[in-house]
This record gives sequence, C-alpha cells and structure tokens, in this order.
Amino acid sequence: MNIYLEEGQALDEALQSKIEEAAKWLLKKENVDDERAEVSLTLVSAEEIKELNREYRSVDKVTDVLSFPQFESKDEMPPQGEICLGDVVICEDKVKEQAEAYNHSFEREFVYLFVHSLLHLLGYDHMEEDEKAVMREKEEEVMEQIDLRR
Repeated sequence: MNIYLEEGQALDEALQSKIEEAAKWLLKKENVDDERAEVSLTLVSAEEIKELNREYRSVDKVTDVLSFPQFESKDEMPPQGEICLGDVVICEDKVKEQAEAYNHSFEREFVYLFVHSLLHLLGYDHMEEDEKAVMREKEEEVMEQIDLRR
C-alpha cells in the first residue's frame, strides 16, 4: 500500500506505520491487492476542510475527514497495474478535538478516520442505518486487529 502525502507534509513514523498496517489489513480483508493500491493523503486546517466541504458537499462547516473515491465500487478497479483508490483529506484540528472529546489518543482518532475514509474509497457508505452498521463493524474490526481499541 502506497500512501502519498501532500508535498511538504509528513506524519510521525509510528502514525505512518499504523495507517499502513490498518490499510494493508483492510485491503487484504476486502480482497484488494495492497501491493498495487495507493491513496493520496492531505492534512489540512479547519478553515481548509470547511472550504472543501462547502465546495464539494455544499456543507458549510468544518468536518474531520473527506474522501474522494476514484471508483464507485471495487468492481470498477483495474485487474492489473496500480489501483489509485482516491484521495483522503484529514483535518488535524478535528482529530485533536475529537481525540480529547472521546478520551483516546490522537493516534487512535487519526487511524480511525483514515480507515473510515478508506472504506469510503472502497465503496462503503453510511447514509442508511444498515450501511452505517456494516461500516462501523468493519472500522472496529480493523482497529481491533491493529490494537487500537476504544
């Protein structure tokens, strides 16, 4: 799994390792070749994500993560060559705020949001209650597997 950060951005080595571990585990579980998969990750401020949220979702408020999938579903992924799953945009301000609110680490919140976004890139959604339940179960399963439980 290749995770490309916006130029000039970097993650703490331990955090980078955890998101890679989570992504590899999830992709394997979802039958997506993690050796061929790649994701673009951009870290933004509250103001930047609010602007993106307004522009792309017509929602004028700060959010924690935005996902921009390349494919509607896994069925559309190419059978060979690189698989660019899409773009993930995470607001570090919201990660800090939510980690405090939920009384867990920055690392756990960041990885959780990355996993949440990766599921969107794989075609999952949470608009309906049944979809939301499936997504939550998958998120928690990944977090359990990489030892970042609540």
